[in-house]
Formats: sequence, structure tokens, C-alpha cells
Amino acid sequence: MSNETLTDLTFEDAYAQLEEIAAQLESGDLSLDESVALYARGQALARRCGELLDSAELRIQQIDDAGTLNDLK
Repeated sequence: MSNETLTDLTFEDAYAQLEEIAAQLESGDLSLDESVALYARGQALARRCGELLDSAELRIQQIDDAGTLNDLK
């Protein structure tokens, strides 16, 4: 697992880590403490993915019909 902070992760990296965590949790080969720690990391990664998707959606909504990015600030 990467030591990057969540804010450094791209969507693709965060999603890949989330998939890896899901596979590890599904394997059932972890101790309770390891499972809880991975679950917490997975929750944080899922939040990060959601934030990045929300940001992408906002950017898409700001693009007008001519393909120009409208700055809503």
C-alpha cells in the first residue's frame, strides 16, 4: 500500500487501492485489527474518490456548449 496522503492520490490511484483493500478484506485472511485498519483506509479512499468525482462533475457542468470552461467563481 502506498504511503501517499489521500490528497496526493489521483482518482485512478485511489480506486486501485480501494479495489486492493476490498480483495484483501474479502480474502478473510486478516486479523480483526488488520481488517478494521483496512476498512478505515477504504472508507477514506471511497470519500476521496467521491470528492474527485464531484469535482470532475462540477468542471463538466462549467463547460458551455462551445466547449469553453466557464469560471463560476
